[in-house]
Amino acid sequence: MLTARDASRDRVRGLDTGADDYVVKPFDLPELIARLRALIRRSAGQTRNVIEIGGVTIDTGARHVTHGGQLVPLTAREYALVEFLALHRGKLVTRTTLYEHLFDEDDSTLSNLLDVHVSNVRKKLGAEFITTRRGHGYCIEG
Repeated sequence: MLTARDASRDRVRGLDTGADDYVVKPFDLPELIARLRALIRRSAGQTRNVIEIGGVTIDTGARHVTHGGQLVPLTAREYALVEFLALHRGKLVTRTTLYEHLFDEDDSTLSNLLDVHVSNVRKKLGAEFITTRRGHGYCIEG
C-alpha cells in the first residue's frame, strides 16, 4: 500500500485489511523497488536474493548470473527469462506465460523470439539448464 497516511493506526489498519506492505509518501524509489523485489521473492517462496541451481547462481538484487563462479553476460530479456524460470523452478511455465512476462502487450508477433532467447541462454549456461516440454513450455529442474 502506498499512501500519505502515516499514523500508526492507519498503518495497522492497512496491514490488517490485507496489504503486504505499507509505504508512506514521500518514499525513496530504490527502497520501493527493493520492497517490490522482496514481495516477488516471498510470493515465489524465495526468501533470499540469491538462487542457486547447480553451478548457476542468480542474484536477483544485483540482477546478474554467474556460472561456475564466472559472471555470465546476459541481455535484459535473457536475464528476465532466467530469473522468471528460476523463481518457478520445478514447475512448467507455458510459452504464453513467458511471452506475457518478456514482451510488450503491443508486440503481437508470434515469432520465434522466445526460442531465440532460450537458445542463447542455453549457449551461455549449458544446454541442460532449461528443459523444453514440447507443446507446453519450459522449466528449470532442480
